[in-house]
Amino acid sequence: MGAMSMGHWLIVALVVLLVFGPKRLGQVGSGLGEGIRNFKRGLSEPEARSDASEPSEEPKKLPKRDA
Repeated sequence: MGAMSMGHWLIVALVVLLVFGPKRLGQVGSGLGEGIRNFKRGLSEPEARSDASEPSEEPKKLPKRDA
């Protein structure tokens, strides 16, 4: 049980291509790239982080129940 060789990677790539198909595989790749771009953009925007740490409104209080 060692590291995967080039033959192993080719078999994995072939199975993935057969399962998803070339069209769906392209959509998955573009979606993954867009997600990574949005993640990096979120890390670089300082106002996005400061807004998330401040509560937007006061929590609602539940009415007391009579026993």
